[in-house]
Amino acid sequence: MEHLVNSRVKEIEVSGIRRFYNMVSHLENVISLTIGQPDFFTPEHVKQAGIKAIEENFTSYTHNAGMLELRTAACKFVRQKYELNYNPDSEIIVSMGASEAIDIAFRTILTEGNEVILPGPVYPGYEPIIRMCGAVPVFVDISKNQFRFTLEMIKPYINEKTRCIVLPYPSNPTGVSLTEEELSDIADYLKDREIFILADEIYSELTYERPHKSIASYLKEKTIVINGLSKSHSMTGWRIGFVFAPENITKHMIKVHQYNVSCATSISQKAALEALTAGIDDAVPMRNEYRIRRDYVYDRLTAMNLDVIKPDGSFYFFVKIPDGFTVNSFDFALDLAKEGKVAVVPGNAFSEYGEGYFRLSFACSHETLKQGLDRIEAYIQRKYPHF
Repeated sequence: MEHLVNSRVKEIEVSGIRRFYNMVSHLENVISLTIGQPDFFTPEHVKQAGIKAIEENFTSYTHNAGMLELRTAACKFVRQKYELNYNPDSEIIVSMGASEAIDIAFRTILTEGNEVILPGPVYPGYEPIIRMCGAVPVFVDISKNQFRFTLEMIKPYINEKTRCIVLPYPSNPTGVSLTEEELSDIADYLKDREIFILADEIYSELTYERPHKSIASYLKEKTIVINGLSKSHSMTGWRIGFVFAPENITKHMIKVHQYNVSCATSISQKAALEALTAGIDDAVPMRNEYRIRRDYVYDRLTAMNLDVIKPDGSFYFFVKIPDGFTVNSFDFALDLAKEGKVAVVPGNAFSEYGEGYFRLSFACSHETLKQGLDRIEAYIQRKYPHF
């Protein structure tokens, strides 16, 4: 019966991140620097709010868009943090994580033959959804622009088929963000064009050089903002995301969301409410610790003469594989795991424009980072002693 399966589904592949993980998960004594989630526990007061919700039998459906109290708290959060103004009654949907938010956004705005412009390298979760919508992902190679997805990089790819531009920042996998000037330039150029912006801002609370600025503050009427609590509050398994957009877009996204999941988990919504109110600054100590780790990793990598850009945010480095290695990024990462006993994510998991790089996560303890970096250094010296 496989021949009857939707051809678009058959054509997409399992994430390169997951494919690589499956290949190395059985190896012994391997230090993993692949993790894409915080290594902190969910804050205790947030966990207790979830427990209380269970004990009080708050286990039924909620409003499709989420509890109004939670929507109100989320709108207040982005207003206080990023100076964004949304109506909790009509301009926000509580989703099952940022992944579902991306899915319902694309399925609402894309039709057959539309083009979606994305930076490359980029998080691999966008392309499959775009293709399943019958649309075409158009990648822009930003590796020659310090991984900055600026207007100058975007303009040559805009045409009459362009329906959406994806702005994921701070970026997974590069950690690079965008300045206010860069965002303003993009907004000014697009203000009179019928093109949506999907701004994936899931790492907005994990920025190190300057506070996060959303492009929605310049161009709200065309922007769909994706956010959530997975990274900011270490709540990946709770599956709470948010999608903010003007009412004339949200009123259609809610239909896709309704038939997709009905509503986000009621218990998780109660925990999320606690996170956004009593825990509004829970990300601060995590961010401070990540900054310390980032600086340590940067110093270590540059001391190895590895080519890296210091990330503005998130908890990733995107590291150029030394020129002496002639294998592709997947084979490099596989050999590093087998011979060097360190697991990183091959760059080609983030589109073809990630080829020649690997992603290293610093969402792990200082001791783990030290051991992992020691092993990477020893591996490179052993494999390429003249580097």
